[in-house]
Amino acid sequence: MDMDAFAAVHRDDWERLDELTSRRRLTGAEADELLQLYQRASTHLSVIRSVAPEGALSASLSMRLSRARTRFTGARSNFFEDLAGFFVYSLPAAFYRVRWLTVAVGVLFTAVAWLAGAWVVNTPGVLAAMGTDAELLRYVESDFVNYYSENPAASFAGMVWTNNAWIALQAVAFGVTGIWGPYILYQNAIGVGTAGGMMASFGQLDVFFTYILPHGFMELTAIFVAAAAGLQIFWALVSPGPRTRMTALAQEGRSLMTVALGLVVVLFISGLVEGFVTPSGLPAWLRIGIGAAVFAAYWAYTLILGKRACQAGYRGDLLARDAGEASVRAA
Repeated sequence: MDMDAFAAVHRDDWERLDELTSRRRLTGAEADELLQLYQRASTHLSVIRSVAPEGALSASLSMRLSRARTRFTGARSNFFEDLAGFFVYSLPAAFYRVRWLTVAVGVLFTAVAWLAGAWVVNTPGVLAAMGTDAELLRYVESDFVNYYSENPAASFAGMVWTNNAWIALQAVAFGVTGIWGPYILYQNAIGVGTAGGMMASFGQLDVFFTYILPHGFMELTAIFVAAAAGLQIFWALVSPGPRTRMTALAQEGRSLMTVALGLVVVLFISGLVEGFVTPSGLPAWLRIGIGAAVFAAYWAYTLILGKRACQAGYRGDLLARDAGEASVRAA
């Protein structure tokens, strides 16, 4: 068989197959035509392989068919569509689902931190146990403030981001234990409370809030969200409802790991604020205002987009094609 003549006869069909395969959207008629051309080209490939299975024409037509097969058997959406879907639907839905637990965690954290601070201020001997008078004075007058500016802003922001993102990932991933999240929260609440109590004891509470609040609004909220997501995974194991325990755990785990991924972005923004805004020379009211604006933007994103996404049926879980098949119960 003359391969050149065979290719010349059928080249129009193959080029039309390429054209339809490359189109972003197809009408019903074009989809039918794509399938017909695919079947026709498959027959052509069989004929070619019967004569010259290792030839260049065989390889070229095989590649064309592979692209066409991917197109009509369910080509994945492109990267930018997936990214938009994540930030517009999956992530806000996942944040929205843990909103009340996030608030509860935040209230408990604040209460523990306040009690720790009050304990430092009002209990004789606590300050003495935390260091000598010279050490405490150095911390209050210089170390606390210098912490935010002793390193270049960019590297400090990167360090803070990676550290906090790692803590958030742990809080979600190990939340199934029911212990790790509360432990992290307790440790941080005691740390924040004792630092505030120490500053208050030396009359520097205003300095404490000036340097904590700009980034702390969002940074602490991100940790609250992570802990809330972890606790929700734990609760799915304890009380799965009508689902099997493993099904509930898998669904909640997939959904709420979306939270962990989203918090990487949230904490990146918080890290930028801590690295560039907190130690800056801006007026205190402006630094705190920037932090409050970031905090308000998070909650607007969660409550507005999250509510819409949940009402549309999104939960933050993977699509069915990615999550796998559910177990089939016998009738």
